[in-house]
Order: sequence, then structure tokens, then C-alpha cells
Amino acid sequence: MQVERHLLFYLNKYRMNEKNRLLKSLPKVDECIAVLRGDPEVQAPQRIIKTVVQETIDREREAILGCNHEGGEWSLAEWIPIFKKNIARKMLPNFRRVINGTGVVIHTNLGRSILSQTATDKLAEAGGYYSNLEFDLETGKRGSRYSLVEELVCYLTGAEAALVVNNNAAAVLIALDTLTKNKEAIVSRGQLVEIGGSFRIPDVMAKSGARLVEVGATNRTHLYDYEQAISEETALLLRVHTSNFRIIGFTSEVSAEDMVALAKKNGLITMEDLGSGSLIDFSRFGFPKEPTVQEIVQAGVDVVTFSGDKLLGGPQAGIIVGRKDIINRIKKNPLNRALRIDKFTLSSLESVLREYLDLDKALKNVPTLRMLTLSAEELKKRAQRLARRLTKKLGQRCRSFIAPTVSRVGGGALPEFNIASWAIVLVPSTMTLNTFEKRLRHLPIPIIGRIENDRFLLDVRTLQEREFGDLGVLLDELFDTGANSD
Repeated sequence: MQVERHLLFYLNKYRMNEKNRLLKSLPKVDECIAVLRGDPEVQAPQRIIKTVVQETIDREREAILGCNHEGGEWSLAEWIPIFKKNIARKMLPNFRRVINGTGVVIHTNLGRSILSQTATDKLAEAGGYYSNLEFDLETGKRGSRYSLVEELVCYLTGAEAALVVNNNAAAVLIALDTLTKNKEAIVSRGQLVEIGGSFRIPDVMAKSGARLVEVGATNRTHLYDYEQAISEETALLLRVHTSNFRIIGFTSEVSAEDMVALAKKNGLITMEDLGSGSLIDFSRFGFPKEPTVQEIVQAGVDVVTFSGDKLLGGPQAGIIVGRKDIINRIKKNPLNRALRIDKFTLSSLESVLREYLDLDKALKNVPTLRMLTLSAEELKKRAQRLARRLTKKLGQRCRSFIAPTVSRVGGGALPEFNIASWAIVLVPSTMTLNTFEKRLRHLPIPIIGRIENDRFLLDVRTLQEREFGDLGVLLDELFDTGANSD
């Protein structure tokens, strides 16, 4: 026992001496900064250099004190590459471009719809020059920003009037606040959904001041359910697109036409939240039938709301269309000032909407539409081209071959529908799939894919042709770092 105590004493003493030795070997901050400031490869403000040096050394000090330090003493020359790598990482913007290989076209976490080249050019123009945002070029007096896109929205949807706010949740909120404050709004129980970001229809209705009246059962709601619920306090009948939620089997919902007829009979307003509203009937491309904005307007619904950055393929926006007298009431709501869109949304939205004036042009130029309607045959050819390119670039460091897969629409649209697609399968030779996936996310331009059935996939449906060269360069860089362990 006494021998063991002596051994433990000397072991602890050795560990303490080792800690002290390693702590003393840590480089001096001022010396590190001086070397880095003289390095032409380091392009960063002095305050960033100082912060990174201090943080890096502090982390190493904590590792030594916590007995988590690996290796011995490092010379200043060995520290400099670590500092430079950390400085480069610190200088990266937080909001960054990524390469989407997930196969989800309208990927909410990756920015939803990407814009056409024309739309992005308009964004640069809106930011780099003055504009007629609220200036009437005909009269020379103050104008309305909403007029810049209202006529175009009405032409495409068949509505009498339109208003654009900053997203569809805002569109629902301001419409209900205007039309049902302190009054009742009747909704089918099966449509009281929660979508991404904890956006719940009942919560939005409560915030608007509307009094929610639920009718029907979760799976079946009939016209007489609405009829029996109507009272002197009722202002509006509301239909809500259920987004990612679906009930299958023994189900029933009231059509827009029947609801409009009931509302007119009782002097009420009808409203429909289409969520991921579309101006194109995607069933012609093999997708399940979903109502278009035009069809709901034609059915006589008084107010229709939908998103700009989902199936429309534009920027984030909430678009409200409907009867002119009702839209004018919504425009006068004080909330409109808080929810209004800026010049960037206006310029890019107008650009995307103009593409729809020629449907063939829209299918070609609007990236969301183009990706959704690409055939499996075309995707296979693209996958083969990319696989050959990557094989030539990466060799045995990472095998690449193609395999069939399925894509998704995303954005809450058509959640049950799988779109036949093709993917690049990447098999790294020097690291696990989990490590590979993590390192791809930490590249200068992160590559986002998915691990499926013990394979790492990049779905070519959501890869842009112009990104193929970037993929090769980035993957080559990843394997050239020699990072081959967890």
C-alpha cells in the first residue's frame, strides 16, 4: 500500500511537471502576431489576428490543464499554420453559399428557391443604384412600391388586386387581422396544422384577434359542419393548405366552390392559405394534382395567400390576391408598414414573375421549375458526366459512381411524392462516412449531401451544372489536406 502511495505521488508530480513544461512552451501572443502580420498570405485586420491567436492558445492551455493535450512541445513555426487556418476560418462570412446535393429542391434550411440569373442581376442593380421604389415616373410625385408588381400579379393570377408582404405567415396574419379581428373564423379541424419553425395556424389566428371556431373531425369535414357553425359573430370561412401533413384513407374536405357558395349565401368572406402556391399545374409533369392560384381565384375565393419562395421560385414574400375592395382594406392596415417588402424583394420578384409571361421560358429560366421538371434520363446523363469528372480528379482517394435515387419537392409541397432521380455515390478511402460528411460541411464552400444505406449521396437534381467544377476542386482540396481520421 505504501509503495502504491509513493508511486501515485511521483506520478502526480510527473504530471504536474509535464503540465508546467507544456504551459511554459506555449508561444507568446505578441511574437505570434508579429510573425503573422509580416506574412503576405494573412489578409486580416490586426484585431482579428490578435483574437484568433489568443483563442487558439487559450484552447491549448485548457487542453493541457485538462490533460487532453496530445503530443509534445510545438515550435513557433509549427504554430503558424494553425493560426493561419483559424484566421481563414474566422474571416469566412456567417451567411455563406453552399452546394445542395440533398435532392430537396425547395430546401427551407438551405434558403428555399434559388433565383434566376436575371433576378440576381436585378438584385445587384437594386442595391448598386437608386431606383423608383416609391417614385411615380409619370407624375414625378411619390408613388406606391406595391404598384410595381401588383398589375403583374393580377395578370398572372386573374385576381382583381394584390398585395405583397414579407412572407406568407405575414400575409395570413395581416389578412386575418383586417378581416376577422374580434370576430369568428371557421376552419376545418383537419387543417389546423403546424409547419416549419413552429408556425401554427391557431396561434397566428389568435395573434390576429380572430376567434377560432373548429368544425368537423380530424379526417372528415362536411359542408353542413360549416353551415351549423355560422353565427352572427362569424366573419370568415378559412381553408388552409396542410403543407407537410397528410391524412389518407377515410377523408373528406369541402371544396373551394362549395365554401364560396355557402359564404355568399350568408354574406361572409372566404379565404384560402395555399402555402406553397403555384402558378403552374405540375400534374402535366407527372406530379399529383394540386390547385393552382388561378384555379382558387377562379373558384371565387375572396382572399388567397401564398409564398413567393416556394413553388413560385422567387424571393421570400407573402403574396395576397383577391377582391379589390378586400385587398384595399388590407393595404390600409397599419401592420402593412411593419410587414412591407424592400427593394430587393420587389426587384427580384418582378423579374421572376415576368418569366411566367412565357411559360416555356419560365420552365427553362426559373431554377426551381427547371429542377422539378428535369427528367430522370437527363439527370442520369448529368450524373455520368460528373462521375467521370470526379473519378479523373480524385482517383483512388475517393471512388465515385452513380446510382438511382429519389428527390423531394420540399417547402411543404407534395410531401408524399418521390421524384425519380440519380445521385453521385462518393466512397472515401481514408475516412469514415460520418467524418467525410462533417468535413464536407466545413469546406470553404460547404457541400451538403446525405448518408443513405451506408452510402454518401449527392443528388444531381439539385446540383447546378456551374457547380461541377467547384465540386472537383473542393473535394481535391479536402483529400489533399491529409485529414484522414475522426
